[in-house]
Amino acid sequence: MSSSSSVNRILSVARNAFREAVRDRVLYNLVLFVLLITAAAVFLGDLTAGFEARVIVNMGLSAALVFGAFIAIFVGVGLVSKEIEKRTVYAIFSKPVGRSEFIIGKYLGLCLTLLVNIIVMGAGITAALWYVRGTQFIGGIWCALGLIFLELIILTAAAILFSTFSSPSLSALLTFFIFVIGHFSASLRDFAEALGSQVARRFFEALYYVLPNFSSFTFITPAANEHLPSLGFTAAAVAYALVYVIVLLCASALIFSRRNFK
Repeated sequence: MSSSSSVNRILSVARNAFREAVRDRVLYNLVLFVLLITAAAVFLGDLTAGFEARVIVNMGLSAALVFGAFIAIFVGVGLVSKEIEKRTVYAIFSKPVGRSEFIIGKYLGLCLTLLVNIIVMGAGITAALWYVRGTQFIGGIWCALGLIFLELIILTAAAILFSTFSSPSLSALLTFFIFVIGHFSASLRDFAEALGSQVARRFFEALYYVLPNFSSFTFITPAANEHLPSLGFTAAAVAYALVYVIVLLCASALIFSRRNFK
């Protein structure tokens, strides 16, 4: 009975978080995105000499990643910090809502927001591909979008973690660094090995293993070449993302449960 009540409270917080994201006009950027991709499909035909479908896939998936990352960072940071700054946490915790339930609910609400973004962005790219008769790319773009979503749910968990103990601006900056370093951690490790410095090698190896390796989710270029991810690659990416999210959310709940709001 208590577990059922806990799930209901988490879902209630998640619904409220999703409504807040919509009220903040997070989803309105989708209209602009779809219009830009569709317009690009009209004009790219003459500019790319028959490669318009590949350009649309590359441009569309890259834009989906960037749009999603900004939403994950800035909205994710604000989900917790706004409640603290406005002192609404007192009203929330005066009800039978635990702090861990609050964190998980906020996280799920933003993940739902990101999922809606990804679906609408994917629909825009698909429409553009239909227009230029590049339907052979559609399977690849939706697989790539699924992997982008996995990357974004990790980034969201990181944003919420930082927001539980630091200011909104610092949390956003730290999450942005995670996003950038996560895409280049393998390259940085290889660069450190080339330098021959033991200290540099150990430092960048630590970054490689501790920080999320977002290059594991990168499938934009293969999708633009009509490739599909293997089942093993997809399963490994899902497992990696779930483990990382669970660890980050547990850390967030632990830190938030010990935070003094007085």
